[in-house]
Amino acid sequence: MNKPITCDIFCTVIDNFGDIGVCWRLAKQLTHEHGMIVRLWVDDLLSFCRLHPIICPDMPIQDCFGVEIRHWSSSCFEIPFLNVEPSQLVIEAFACELPEHYVAEMVAQEYKSIWINLEYLSAEEWVAGCHCLPSPHPTLPLTKYFFFPGFAPQTGGLLLEQDLIARRDAFQSEPHTQAAFWRALGVPLPKSDEMRVSMFCYENIALPELFCTWSESNFPVLCLVSEGCVLSQVASFFGREHVEAGDTLQCGNLEVRVLPFIEQDRYDELMWACDINFVRGEDSFVRAQWAGKPFVWHIYPQQDCAHINKLSSFMELYCLGLQLDIAQVLNNLWEGWNIGNSADQAFFPSSKQAWKECLAHKYLWQRHSRDWSQRLSGNSLVLNLLNFVKKIDRIHSLECKSDI
Repeated sequence: MNKPITCDIFCTVIDNFGDIGVCWRLAKQLTHEHGMIVRLWVDDLLSFCRLHPIICPDMPIQDCFGVEIRHWSSSCFEIPFLNVEPSQLVIEAFACELPEHYVAEMVAQEYKSIWINLEYLSAEEWVAGCHCLPSPHPTLPLTKYFFFPGFAPQTGGLLLEQDLIARRDAFQSEPHTQAAFWRALGVPLPKSDEMRVSMFCYENIALPELFCTWSESNFPVLCLVSEGCVLSQVASFFGREHVEAGDTLQCGNLEVRVLPFIEQDRYDELMWACDINFVRGEDSFVRAQWAGKPFVWHIYPQQDCAHINKLSSFMELYCLGLQLDIAQVLNNLWEGWNIGNSADQAFFPSSKQAWKECLAHKYLWQRHSRDWSQRLSGNSLVLNLLNFVKKIDRIHSLECKSDI
């Protein structure tokens, strides 16, 4: 019987939860679905602990759900790896740069590790052309391969657990399961005419106008805001100095409830249970698409408005097949939500107008969200990654034979 493949994943936490969120999902999937032996190196265990409370932030080495977690501190790489042999598969997440001593150990190997740089997710056209390209090291006999997640078939696809869609469908079809979820959060069951919205975003100058729009709506809107997410803006809108988890605030037909920080699995369920989800970054962006519900993405703001081009590239793909007027309505809402940190709002419709137009097409938006989720589900990042690793492994084997 073949031995399990070993894998090291290196992650530096830049945006609190996005990078480690992706790496943790990847580590679990490689372990549980493909029997690999995975070490996850993380430089910020405190952020990891918020995401997954079982993690102990003070332990340099620990096991969690079959994944070995290693604290990636500056001190642990100051001497050569006497007890750490590089794995067969080495994943450098988001160009975080491997430690020099680890790279030296890779060079010393007789049979070299397969070195993958897992890149950030993008819908831009150039991604397909760069996906899986080799990058020989300038001075060492090592080659790194760039692996790009994406939405098109020619890219690396998206992280998707084998049973996720089935679990989502079961949850959404069982009222008792949903009721138990709301009770566990301490949130009342939905009213018949109510709209439930989950809110996870960066600071956004468009938020007060959207809150005002919801407060003036002709139906109740319950907005569930995660702790640590724009709470200062929430407090300001309601004339409070501060708000915290457990607070409930009311303005007209808008009710805002501040939730304690929700770990990954429960966050999936929150999005499955809500009518619309406002998400940010990369990890929650992908999970919102698997939820099969309407969503609005707050892309990470970049200098020179580079993120707006990335947003437009995604919207171009996302709106394929939609009627032009509906596609324009969604573009208006998403652009209006994302220009707060980067451009003059006068060029975009107000959040109020864009929201009202989207609601007029809400049933088509709901159906499109479900169809989009189904369309993406056939392009699994992990399966694509492992197929690529097998291809490179075969090339390595042939090269070794030719050297004999």
